[in-house]
Amino acid sequence: MSMAYQDLIPEWSGTVPRRSHQSIAAVETESPVLVASVPAPNDPEALAALLSGAGFIAAKEEANQILACAAGDVELLGRLVTRRLTGEPLAWITGNVAFCGLMIRVDPGVFVPRWQSEPLARRAVERLPTNGTAIDLCTGAGAIAKTLITHRPGAHVVASDVDEHAVACATTNGVEVYCGDLFAPLPRTLEGRVDVIVGIVPYVPTPELPLLQRDTFVFESPLSYDGGSDGTEILRRVLTDSPRFLRRGGTLLLELGGNQADALYDNLTRLGYVDVTVLSDEEGDTRGIEAILGGQG
Repeated sequence: MSMAYQDLIPEWSGTVPRRSHQSIAAVETESPVLVASVPAPNDPEALAALLSGAGFIAAKEEANQILACAAGDVELLGRLVTRRLTGEPLAWITGNVAFCGLMIRVDPGVFVPRWQSEPLARRAVERLPTNGTAIDLCTGAGAIAKTLITHRPGAHVVASDVDEHAVACATTNGVEVYCGDLFAPLPRTLEGRVDVIVGIVPYVPTPELPLLQRDTFVFESPLSYDGGSDGTEILRRVLTDSPRFLRRGGTLLLELGGNQADALYDNLTRLGYVDVTVLSDEEGDTRGIEAILGGQG
């Protein structure tokens, strides 16, 4: 399994007892022993030690965020820590996450933006003209769309997501977002006029879903991850439908991993994309793909 797929998992190396899906309220009310063992609100070192001992990688940073959220309320701190010790995403607990220097609101149940996606967002900003038009597919909380809006305030940025909770969350983040599958809900007036299409669509191969952190789906939906048999099912749909919206010379940016860029190359060529670039991180792992729709802009 590509390391890029592992990056979709919150920074936590532990596991929680096997359980069926349950409400956050239920999680908050269980484990009274954990609540009793929570350090004092003015002891970040002790809380960091507790989180580190439970397997959380960024324990110090998480401790500071949880303490800030609790704001000195001992009972609230206990509930927040208890929720985190079950593996619930930190952003759902604190209500926000940092992304490209912005604080993005993240409601419970909404896919959490990962810092590994920030380079893709910044590249989208670079490709978007000052007064251009952009589409953010599978926007989730609206992190990439919000980044585009912030850095290109004169541009028209729209987004879509199939999940109603995500649409509501992205709306609170100031994003013009439409509820529906990929391009389906977007205004037809955008066809042939879009400068940048960017998306973090599901791209984990279905057979590899069990290889993700075993408790991922206690809280998160497979819908946010499952990209079909080889992980490219939804990616291919985006490749096929994007030319209807992109202007000639417009840019398509997609997050992906493993050897998926190679798997998509023939499709890209057949559909008229040129200047295909595989985006890699500092360790050489594939992180995304950039392609230009051929023809004159």
